[in-house]
Amino acid sequence: MAPDPWEPAAFKARVDAVLRRFVAEEADRLAAIDPALGPVADRMEAVVAQGKRLRAAFCYWGWRAAGQPDSDALLRAAASMELVHAAAVVHDDLIDDSPLRHGRPTAHVALRAALPHRHRAAHAARSLAMLVGDLLMSLAGQLFTTSGLPAAYLGRARPLWAVLARELIAGECLEILHTGDAPDTSTSLKVIRYKTAKYTVEHPLLIGGALAGAGERLREGYSAYGLPLGEAFQLRDDLLGLFGDPEHTGKANADDLRGRRPTALLAETWRLAGDDERERLGALLGRRDLDEDGVRAVRATMCRLKAPDRIEDMITARVEEAVAVVHGLGVPAYAAAALNALAHSAAIRLS
Repeated sequence: MAPDPWEPAAFKARVDAVLRRFVAEEADRLAAIDPALGPVADRMEAVVAQGKRLRAAFCYWGWRAAGQPDSDALLRAAASMELVHAAAVVHDDLIDDSPLRHGRPTAHVALRAALPHRHRAAHAARSLAMLVGDLLMSLAGQLFTTSGLPAAYLGRARPLWAVLARELIAGECLEILHTGDAPDTSTSLKVIRYKTAKYTVEHPLLIGGALAGAGERLREGYSAYGLPLGEAFQLRDDLLGLFGDPEHTGKANADDLRGRRPTALLAETWRLAGDDERERLGALLGRRDLDEDGVRAVRATMCRLKAPDRIEDMITARVEEAVAVVHGLGVPAYAAAALNALAHSAAIRLS
């Protein structure tokens, strides 16, 4: 009997239930230490409550594509990828000083309410948020190791966690180091690869595959699929960050421009721009007081130079590359169908 077809909504509901229960228990344990920790515990739960659960899905299909059956223990292990993501989101919002995520105040903004009369409350709230992110990363490892999978399975995957953490942090560091530099596409793509692509697609797939005992050929296929698709995911984020509807993205359109972050969209715009256009862009990028008129002016320049079209082409090429890999993986048909569906949902979206 063939397995049931991939149902993303049902899978997300299962992952949400695991995360809700696990994080609620951990939040209760934190708050029990002292009532003053209540707002911190609440923020920990709030950060985890939102998400597409793509990283859990890639880990799950790294396992299933290797021929393993559905498993509640595997689902718990896959859900730990979402705690890695939650930790990265908290830290990323701190680094970028972003006020909104999913249309709601980010952790460091929300935690100011816990410090109404504190001197330098904003600074203290940022410190609390940093610690929330640290705790979430620790809890990711705890959920993974207590998932219920055999110790031998976990042992196969454990070394990949060190690689995931190292490369994620490398990507964040590279973004900080290159923020404000003259925009460069190759640099931006390297930041994308390490900051987002690897921990969003490649590493979850490889961890799921390692848990399942996947062979070298399949693991190589996972990387060949995961890296271009992860880059496509972030390239879509770059476009949505400036051209997306904030009602859908939940983020402020001007964030990347005010921070002069090394996005591929900005890098391609700069590459295509003439001297006069670079001069106008240079006067707007990096300004903390950049208003909507300034954002519109940057958008207009980008559109005139067809930079968004270039990014769309890059997304399309990477999705096609990933999908082509699936055809040669030799995985069960239901797994191939799920990986193809995930490729399109990761790159074609509104938020």
